[in-house]
Amino acid sequence: MMLLETLRENAARILGEIDGKEMKTKERLALPPQEMPSQDPLERCANMREVALGYTEEQVRVEAARCLQCKNAKCIEGCPVTIDIPGFVAAAARGDYRSSFDIIKESSLLPAICGRVCPQENQCQAYCTVGKSLKDVGKAVSIGRIERFVADWARAGGQSSPPEVKESTGKRVAVIGSGPAGITAAADLRRAGHEVTVFEAFHKPGGVMIYGIPEFRLPKQIVQEEIEMLESMGVEIRTNFLIGRTRTLRELLEKDKYDAVFIGSGAGLPRFMNVAGENLVGVFSANEYLTRANLMKAYDTEHAVTPIYPSRTVAVIGGGNVAMDSARMAKRLGAEKVTIVYRRTETEMPARVEEVVHAKEEGIEFFLLANPVEILGNDKGRVRGMSVMRYSLGEPDESGRRRPVPIEGSEMEMAVDTVIVAIGNDSNPLLSRTTPELQTTERGNIITDENGKTSMDRVYAGGDIVLGSATVILAMGEGRKAAAAINAFLAGV
Repeated sequence: MMLLETLRENAARILGEIDGKEMKTKERLALPPQEMPSQDPLERCANMREVALGYTEEQVRVEAARCLQCKNAKCIEGCPVTIDIPGFVAAAARGDYRSSFDIIKESSLLPAICGRVCPQENQCQAYCTVGKSLKDVGKAVSIGRIERFVADWARAGGQSSPPEVKESTGKRVAVIGSGPAGITAAADLRRAGHEVTVFEAFHKPGGVMIYGIPEFRLPKQIVQEEIEMLESMGVEIRTNFLIGRTRTLRELLEKDKYDAVFIGSGAGLPRFMNVAGENLVGVFSANEYLTRANLMKAYDTEHAVTPIYPSRTVAVIGGGNVAMDSARMAKRLGAEKVTIVYRRTETEMPARVEEVVHAKEEGIEFFLLANPVEILGNDKGRVRGMSVMRYSLGEPDESGRRRPVPIEGSEMEMAVDTVIVAIGNDSNPLLSRTTPELQTTERGNIITDENGKTSMDRVYAGGDIVLGSATVILAMGEGRKAAAAINAFLAGV
């Protein structure tokens, strides 16, 4: 808490010097980037409370004052839902959080969520003129943190109200999946006056925001409030409803008489490494591990009855956000040693820089330029270790990152009792198998046109089911794009 008070005091001093002053570009560039207050690493490893504590009011106004209010506003180009970033940042700089929130909500239904989990450093902030001027994208205006503050201000003050719904059109739309793409599409479709039903396979709505992202990064109460907002608009949410099993896609259109369908079911089929030993007890996909911990609250041992594997030494395979989430969750579930094993270097890691920093602060170890070639078991069929090969980096591959090249004869044994595989997901084949007319890629991703229209009449799709693994805000952008196309189609445009 001492750091929080220091950050607040420093920001208050700066704010006192600049408040009400007409600032020149050079003066704005000289303002220091505001550090995000967070829980002490030793304390947070023993709890599930949110790690990042959020800006103080003094900090948010100083950080917002760093914005140059560029006329061409390149930052908007980096936002998948094209929020008026200079507009809401300028309002925050004045302390007019009501106006700031209203500007954000014109484009984004989930600002409190996006402000926490979206990789702004690779999206809007990557375009920020401040970061470019200072030759360091890490010093760009912290757009996401400002967005989070404004959204939390609205939540705390009861300022967030449901969007206006137009007069009923008499049209019915089914939305498959209640993750970011589905929620956004459902809201935009309902705003247009259509009757909307969301079908969710799990017993709780929210998709990856509920089962995938841990409580310490995204408090589930925030997601629940957004779901309740959707229901207050008149959207019906039906849980435990698996499309392809409970009902087929064709039945929704022909028997249930929906006028259109949006598929936003995500990509929930985990990939594995296809190495010997992956069937041993103690090997998990990140999906299963995080779902047990998040959705089923296995960490709450006093109240939850969800079994979770007791681990002492954990290896997490992968370098993305899901790998960081899995490693940090394992630490909170009592593991003594947790190691991220990644076949490239930290430079190529797709995980957010902030998540990597937080993992290191929490004692997560990193074993880079390495990858398992076999998982080793004991005489009881349980994991006892891994055979790991070392790598060097070659020329860039199709991802733009340097290709990992195995070093022959470099195998070594690593002692672990648990392996969590976090190397990505493919789409669940159930939907495509029960709907052969739905065209998909080799990995099962649904093929759409530029408006989200699939090969089936009246069926649209977006989010991870189309893109593969993507971000919350990208999925929202997909849902918004498809909803606009559905609205135009139902209006006969």
